[in-house]
Amino acid sequence: MHFAASAEAPANWPLEDIRLQLDLGGESLITLSYPDGQSETFGLDPYHQEFPLRGRRFSIATESVARFPFGEPNRAPRLNKARLIWLDGPVHRLHLLLKQIAEAIGVLGEHEVVPHLVGAAEQALRSLDWPSDTAAYISRTSGAVMQQKIWELPELVSDPAGLAEEQSASAAAALEVLTARLKELQQRFPPNGELVLTGHAHIDLAWLWPYRETRRKMRRTFNTALSLMERSADFRFNQSTAHYYAQMEEEDPELLDRIKQKVAEGKWETVGGMWVEPDTNMPTGESLVRQVLYGQRYFEKTFGERHTVCWLPDCFGFSGALPQILRQGGIDSFFTIKVNWSETNHIPSDFFWWKGLDGSQVLTHTFDNPMQGYNGFVQPDCYLPTWKNFRGKAQHNASLLAVGYGDGGGGVTPEMVEREVQLRDFPAIPQARWGTVKGYYERAHRSASETKLPVWDGEIYLELHRATLTTQSGVKRKHRQAERALITAETLASLAHMLGADKPRSLEADWRVVLKNEFHDILPGSSIREVYQDAEQELGGVIDHAKAEQAKALQALSANLPKGGVADALIVVNPSLAPRPMSATLADGTALSAAEIVAPLSVAVFDRQALKPAGGLKAGSDRLENDHLSVVIGRDGAVASLIHKASGRESVDGSANQLWVYPADKPRNWDAWDVDADYAEKAVRLEAPESISLVESGPHRAAIRVVHRYRHSSVTQTYVLAANSKRLDIETTIDWHDRRTLLRTLNPVDVKARKATFECAFGVVERATHTNTSWEQAMFEAAAHRFVDISEPGFGVALLNNAKYGHSARGNVIGMSLVRGPIYPDPLADEGEQSFTYALMPHEGAWHDGGVLDEALDLNQPLVTAEAKDLSIGSFAPLAVTGTPVAFSGLKPAEEGEGLILRLYEPAGRRGRLSLGLPSGWSASPPLNILEEPMERKGPADIMPFEIRTWRLQKA
Repeated sequence: MHFAASAEAPANWPLEDIRLQLDLGGESLITLSYPDGQSETFGLDPYHQEFPLRGRRFSIATESVARFPFGEPNRAPRLNKARLIWLDGPVHRLHLLLKQIAEAIGVLGEHEVVPHLVGAAEQALRSLDWPSDTAAYISRTSGAVMQQKIWELPELVSDPAGLAEEQSASAAAALEVLTARLKELQQRFPPNGELVLTGHAHIDLAWLWPYRETRRKMRRTFNTALSLMERSADFRFNQSTAHYYAQMEEEDPELLDRIKQKVAEGKWETVGGMWVEPDTNMPTGESLVRQVLYGQRYFEKTFGERHTVCWLPDCFGFSGALPQILRQGGIDSFFTIKVNWSETNHIPSDFFWWKGLDGSQVLTHTFDNPMQGYNGFVQPDCYLPTWKNFRGKAQHNASLLAVGYGDGGGGVTPEMVEREVQLRDFPAIPQARWGTVKGYYERAHRSASETKLPVWDGEIYLELHRATLTTQSGVKRKHRQAERALITAETLASLAHMLGADKPRSLEADWRVVLKNEFHDILPGSSIREVYQDAEQELGGVIDHAKAEQAKALQALSANLPKGGVADALIVVNPSLAPRPMSATLADGTALSAAEIVAPLSVAVFDRQALKPAGGLKAGSDRLENDHLSVVIGRDGAVASLIHKASGRESVDGSANQLWVYPADKPRNWDAWDVDADYAEKAVRLEAPESISLVESGPHRAAIRVVHRYRHSSVTQTYVLAANSKRLDIETTIDWHDRRTLLRTLNPVDVKARKATFECAFGVVERATHTNTSWEQAMFEAAAHRFVDISEPGFGVALLNNAKYGHSARGNVIGMSLVRGPIYPDPLADEGEQSFTYALMPHEGAWHDGGVLDEALDLNQPLVTAEAKDLSIGSFAPLAVTGTPVAFSGLKPAEEGEGLILRLYEPAGRRGRLSLGLPSGWSASPPLNILEEPMERKGPADIMPFEIRTWRLQKA
């Protein structure tokens, strides 16, 4: 909605003291325009409702929404306030100073400066020439809380007189004397500690409002920050997220130009180096690389500089892959405060080196401000607790403090800027000045080079918000499909190029959509329904486009393959580094499970008619069997037996794939975010299926379907065994219509181990299966990507999946959360139907020797097929990787110049030799970082544990 009005201030009011006060009943972008053509734009919200003027006559235009900063609708929207005021400057400043003294007294407690502060404030009050006219006095004070409690007030004067000139002068004199007294006290009681203030407005890309509203929040917040910079030479403001600036480039290029000017002046600090502030638990390693790659490139192109600080104040835990990704992206520092939210245990340091999976380290700082965290305030009772809570004082002499209203945006207020100036004169409290995040970390690195800092090794697990690994699982499934579809599209096009086709085009535009939807309140499932309607549509569009790009690449491959006499040819591409058995579902629904093997990163051509099923597949009403596995499904619908034929080992302990419903999934706080530690105290097992039936019986695959019902919901599971498969797939369709219930699969396996292996970005993390300590007890739900494995020497069992993230490993039981039903902030979260697949895989040896990662890859990205005519049978592998087993991250066109970018990583913690085999005329560059620029490697071997390696492949 829009409002428009015009106004004129009285001629005898001093222009510099005039303020426009507005309350339009929500949030607005307001523009004040003047007869001389000047204009100024501000953000209006409950914390920003007073605006200075540049002229006496002006017009007002607004773009308004009847909602408050956290998305709450104003059920009775109205114009609440619209007036011009003459602000008595000395009185205003004295009032604010006295308020800050009272706040300081309250937080300083027994400090010996307190009596002096009390005395100084009382002396200032006594020195005032108070007006005392009865009618005016009573009228001016009638709004006070105590006065409003009086049975009946006398008749009030509608417009009581203001202060006389001498009365106002007494306030100015009191202010001067009080300020001088504070400076004297500061000499006797010097500031204790140092804080670097960074103006901030945490703007969640989407949360309790849809993204279309965020676009308006950005403009409101950014204009507010710019207006403060016009009036304060000292004020500094930081804003992360390349996506926001790219949006401004499209929608409001004039606003972006003004921001660029302030960036050049050093007042506005772009920060973070990433496309958005993403969740880091669930995106694949390649997605996290693209966050930094596209973020750093955009910041450099738009503002002329890259970033050295990763700014993630609000994410729900941090992958151990992140330090290496950051260092390879030119980022050596990390900031968050979310670790302070852990319920049980706390990382013992707030100024430390964070060491990642591969040993890379980034300097990390987190502050503990009890007054709204990263949305801090400029006031003594915010300064002092933040400094008191800083545990790194012995290693560094300053802490950061981000201030400004946030989450819903808004940012710093004029009062905060004014407060900072006054607080410079205060005794005993920490010294605080506006500064930059970059400047803070530059000083911090100097301190770190001179003293030994604590080291936190591995993932930073947040002991809170564990349900974000499961909530809104529909968008999680689409996100994983979009990631994989893009990586595969790039890989197919790149292989085609290596076989003679044109260089592939960049898919950055599609990647940007995926990266946007990795934001830490979208992918984790903590937003309103409208956000997920948008996200699923956007991600669905990416998947469709990536599939179309895959089809084009397959056509290009077909055009560059040798011609021959096979009329019914099948092109099969293996977009991974694992040799894969020939297993695929064709476009017409035909399932193939043959004995042939498709080599890594190869294009194979088969005569479709000659592909025969692998032998040994058998099926019965409760049994499935091939040459690798023997499966029995019990009357309860669970897996009663899973024999690994090569070893003769039984894989399950009792039964696996037990389905359990937890009807008391009602967290104490944070409905969509949390699953409480006692959720399992009330549990119902689904063990009386509605039906069990054999639905397929080969020759390429066999399947048994089990249908369960729970109250208003149903779970249909099809146990599928392909003729050549080493895993038992469990294709699952859930039709969910129950609120505040959690559905999990529990899998007791016949293996004894003290640790389980969870896949994460660019590697794995081992977690205890016991609960000896409070740290282990708190990790009852944790992130895994495509598998969790429990192995003992010589044998293990893995649980694979293609859509899920929330897992547990307790004793010999691997658990996985399938669906929840929270009611806030989306009352219909995961309502309705969703489909996904998980699998049980017994194996010999450790997970990395038993092919677990290979099968997880196959489950998430099957072989890519296309039908063709008149080709020759054969296998064509333009790129070979030999030596130490490594995993594939991506093969894509270079961002700059010619050639392709190949990225691999070591997934298991090994080291050794590694070599690339390329077509004639092709060469590989020396090592590159993730920004596709030369880097120096320090590892003595060709590949080091969990190392990410990147090369440019180029044809001469």
